[in-house]
Amino acid sequence: MALATAETKTSLDFGPAVALACRECGTRYDLGPLFACAECFGPLEVAYTWNSPEGDAAPVTRRQIEAGPADIWRYRALLPVPADVASKPNLAPGWTKLVPARNLARELGMRSLHVKDDSGNPTHSFKDRVVAIALEAARNFGFHTLSCSSTGNLAGAVTAAAARAGLDACVFIPSNLEEAKIVMASVFGGRLVGIEGSYDDVNRFCSELIGDPMSDRWGFVNVNLRPYYAEGSKTLSYEIAEQLGWRIPDQIVVPVASGSQLTKIDKGFKELIRLGLVDDKPYKIFGAQAEGCSPVSTAYKAGHDTVRPVKPNTIAKSLAIGNPADGPYVLDIARRTGGAVEDVTDAEVVDAIRLLARTEGIFAETAGGVTVGVLRKLLVGGALDPDAETVVLNTGDGLKTLDAVSSEARPTAVIRPSLSAFRAAVAENS
Repeated sequence: MALATAETKTSLDFGPAVALACRECGTRYDLGPLFACAECFGPLEVAYTWNSPEGDAAPVTRRQIEAGPADIWRYRALLPVPADVASKPNLAPGWTKLVPARNLARELGMRSLHVKDDSGNPTHSFKDRVVAIALEAARNFGFHTLSCSSTGNLAGAVTAAAARAGLDACVFIPSNLEEAKIVMASVFGGRLVGIEGSYDDVNRFCSELIGDPMSDRWGFVNVNLRPYYAEGSKTLSYEIAEQLGWRIPDQIVVPVASGSQLTKIDKGFKELIRLGLVDDKPYKIFGAQAEGCSPVSTAYKAGHDTVRPVKPNTIAKSLAIGNPADGPYVLDIARRTGGAVEDVTDAEVVDAIRLLARTEGIFAETAGGVTVGVLRKLLVGGALDPDAETVVLNTGDGLKTLDAVSSEARPTAVIRPSLSAFRAAVAENS
């Protein structure tokens, strides 16, 4: 396909976005519901006026961003969305807290640590960010149904966004997901379909369904809308930099499922530098996986450039993608920035969830336990600098994965309602 023409841009409004470009060979395509290059089968991503041959100047200033709404639409000039996106019915996610984790830093022997807590989004995970961008693409293309394959959080974000926008939804999940995620994905309406098998089985099924006439006007947010959807993760890096006073942290620890979030955080940092919104500086990106689904970590440690698929077996089900599409790009970024990719056991995940809760009052889901667990492991191994400014991501709410800690998080004591019984219980547990 040719580069987007003026005629195309009059019918579609993607703001500063001008084309889709292949990450492998650079071939450019009109903005459309595409996700793979016809020349080399590489993944497509959104190209903008400022990173295109046209070479426009920075589209926005710090002051303009700071004057925007307290959600991701403050960055609309850097996203593939129309200028009036904030006025449309959507969940308006983002601008979540960057928590100074002083207690956790003290316990781990660190100088400066922040937790980017994305559990504060509308459906309590970072997936609201990516779905918000995909929703605007779906509207542009005239789709009437939002769909996805999901490990849980994405399904809830899609059904909630569709409900707010007045669209239909049909989402697909592994049938053995955590109960809380199943309930959340169902309560917003639409159709929730459980598939017998792993997430990779669900994803393969959706790849077949996308070519069927029954899904002709469906927007699969992580398939045919994936280039737009993935751009939502950049807003994490935008927010982190702005909340740190317009600077990039020295180190950041990011959970890895498909790997898209990590690659887009890197893209976001590079865009901020290119546009002069932050000073250019080196930074390290570390990827975090659970040992029971760690194909990228395994490849990194072995020095490989490719990722061998695995069968997931971990309590961190939101990260249980055995064949991560962006795995090779995660390896490239970790090595280019001087970071690493590491993994932790399920027992370490649970311990890290409790550690974060006990020190900072943040109840993370299992993915957050993975990042905090990997943070601690990297510190012990010397791969992560304890004196450098560090950010660790918590991408979801612990109330979604109660089973992971429910056997250990129990009442300290059960007593009769009397002072003597309480004194006896205190003495016993002292």
